[in-house]
Amino acid sequence: MCSDINRLKPGLIKKYKEEGFLLVPSLISKEDLIILEVTIQNIIRDVENNETVTQVLEYENTQFDGRWLPRRLFNPFELHEQFRRIATSEQILGHVMSLIGQDIALQHSKLNMKPRKVGAAVEWHQDFTYFPHTNDDLVGVLIYLDDATSENGCLEVLPRQHMRSFDHSLPDGSFAGMITEEIDEENYGQPVTLAAKAGSTIFLHPFTPHRSAPNVSEQPRKTLIFEYRATDAFPIYTGSQLVSMESYVHHLHGNPATHARFGGPPPAIYTPKDIPKSLYELQEVSRKILKPEE
Repeated sequence: MCSDINRLKPGLIKKYKEEGFLLVPSLISKEDLIILEVTIQNIIRDVENNETVTQVLEYENTQFDGRWLPRRLFNPFELHEQFRRIATSEQILGHVMSLIGQDIALQHSKLNMKPRKVGAAVEWHQDFTYFPHTNDDLVGVLIYLDDATSENGCLEVLPRQHMRSFDHSLPDGSFAGMITEEIDEENYGQPVTLAAKAGSTIFLHPFTPHRSAPNVSEQPRKTLIFEYRATDAFPIYTGSQLVSMESYVHHLHGNPATHARFGGPPPAIYTPKDIPKSLYELQEVSRKILKPEE
């Protein structure tokens, strides 16, 4: 059971529900950041030495100093106890339970890395379009493992836009993996840039539009991401997605659900032309279709 000290105060819960996100500074200690950095570098070294790269790592499509640099580590929760320790820690679970209730599961995990100078941009998107559920009691927990700035591609969000589903479709109706309708400040307000120190943690509603710029700095920007859901939020998947995604779900706290609960904005159910390896690859293909002149 998580102690009250790790629960969010009512004012912060209200802010999350109104804005669609919450930034908590310095939630992860410097000691844990050091441990995680060592763990990450050891995993990358071991994976590359054992030639299991395609199952665990995804690389940038541009070299830096003659090297291909990793941009994503898939399913870190499955790979090492240090990631599992952070994901199940009282300070994380206490905050998550404050937002989506006592009965929770980890849906999936990933580590996004923006290497210096070559870290790719991520276009506006809503996470819920990638994994629709019967209700929207899900929350993404994004932990900055490095200082995050506008220069190295920190997260940007559109506040108060988490009560609707934006269009993510290509002209043929297939899934673009990115918002394809125009996002203008007159209708949707000013984006908020979430620059913060390492250890700061963002709690993100699954319908909150967000993006990140490319890393044009000399500093890397790594973000460890855990996605949690209420146990009565059941997935709506098509085809092979069900097996591939649900195999990484872990019940963490409270009671498993026997009935699905329905609520939140009606989710659009998209199907990509081909099952992509990741958001990066899907958005790269969609950019070429939507913006062939670039």
